[in-house]
Amino acid sequence: MAKHNELGKKGEEIAIQYLTEKGYEILERNWRNRHKEVDIIAKDGEDLVIVEVKTRRSSDYGDPFIAVSRQKQAYLIAAANAFIFSHNLDCNTRFDIISIVHNNGNSEIEHIEDAFLP
Repeated sequence: MAKHNELGKKGEEIAIQYLTEKGYEILERNWRNRHKEVDIIAKDGEDLVIVEVKTRRSSDYGDPFIAVSRQKQAYLIAAANAFIFSHNLDCNTRFDIISIVHNNGNSEIEHIEDAFLP
């Protein structure tokens, strides 16, 4: 596995632990629908939360959340719609980004709730 993929998987593990400790219920991890994938799908109370995890070794090139472009947002919105439709859900949905800088065994986590609107 490439170092990039290892870092991404480690970031997702950190994000899952972080969300679980905050009381979120993890519904899906790496949920796929055709070519679309959502890192984490969770419930926060009654809200469905679509979570994109961005992990970097440093913030030298900016915070990781900056990598969630408008195109990536549209992709996540389409994936969320597919999940909602396939599970016949009727609930509030929000899009969060968890930005992790993992350097020398230390992880800085920034959780941006309602990072963007559909």
